[in-house]
Amino acid sequence: MIKVGIVGGTGYTGVELLRLVAQHPEMKLSVITSRKEAGLRVADLFPSLRGHVDIAFSDPARVMSLIDCELVFFATPNGVAMEQVRELLEAGVRVIDLAADFRLKDVAEWESWYAMTHACPDLVEGAVYGLPEVNRDSIRSANLVANPGCYPTAVQLGFLPLVETGVVDLNHLVADVKSGASGAGRKAEVPLLLAEAGDNFKAYGVPGHRHLPEIRQGLRMGAGHEVGLTFVPHL
Repeated sequence: MIKVGIVGGTGYTGVELLRLVAQHPEMKLSVITSRKEAGLRVADLFPSLRGHVDIAFSDPARVMSLIDCELVFFATPNGVAMEQVRELLEAGVRVIDLAADFRLKDVAEWESWYAMTHACPDLVEGAVYGLPEVNRDSIRSANLVANPGCYPTAVQLGFLPLVETGVVDLNHLVADVKSGASGAGRKAEVPLLLAEAGDNFKAYGVPGHRHLPEIRQGLRMGAGHEVGLTFVPHL
């Protein structure tokens, strides 16, 4: 059994990850952290996991408990994984970051879009972009996997077959994309309330969305050169 740890298990991404790990025949959840819910049993917060997960949330400051794992997932906001990943990798732990810390190969571009200084830029080049349809073989042996964003996954899987076969104009690609409100995460904000978002529809991030450079990077690798892309997300 693979001993698994999850950092940040109370958001939408974290609970879905919990469900997948709990049902996986070759994985055993050993540690799950949450600063706010430390000490609370996982099944008490998520009743659907009763009988499947029998441990409590741990304080994320206890990094040593994660070192005992074989695989650690970071289901955390951007900027969290890069602060802890080096110690885990040096201990031989494999890491999958579900946020954006290691997606972009150009560190300066990442820092510009995410408005923070990267804590371990030397590890970025060795991270494998976790889109299995493209990098399946590399993912198998990777020590650090950068999980793709939602929009980048959809747009790349839609465009890449067309890009690689040369049946589209690479100078004028248009990605008109839509996401549910849950894509914004589990936080109380007025625009995300059901009464506000239900039966509503709007474009956002039109001047520039942080998933744009990630999409361009993937399409550029598929095409072998820069592509022209108009990317407009909607919620």
